[in-house]
Amino acid sequence: MRLSPADIAALATGGAGPGTSGVEGIRTTVLYGDPTGAGPYTIEIRVPPHTKIAAHTHRDDRSAVVVSGMWFFGYGDMADEKSAKQLAPGSFYTEPADAPHFAMTADEPAVVYITGQGPTDTHFSTSR
Repeated sequence: MRLSPADIAALATGGAGPGTSGVEGIRTTVLYGDPTGAGPYTIEIRVPPHTKIAAHTHRDDRSAVVVSGMWFFGYGDMADEKSAKQLAPGSFYTEPADAPHFAMTADEPAVVYITGQGPTDTHFSTSR
């Protein structure tokens, strides 16, 4: 599979889809596979400025690359801005299975590519 930025822009984009936080305003594009089915998948998430994603988990191990914007990401049961690490474009991080994590944007939007092994899901921490 080969996708240029123009090819990706032409793909169907929806709201916060499977494997995302479900936060309003997030746009999801499936780049490869099916996050709801068995097998590998890659999704693109476009997160607007000033978005906070509460602590949550996924059942699958995932890895991610920040494509554009400034992304703030942290691990733990509570979304704590002070413990979030600022990740610039080109940054890489992981979301281990069942490990609580959270994310946010500041004054600019962010685009992140996330890869995992489906089916995936999202479960918010009870303390959100």
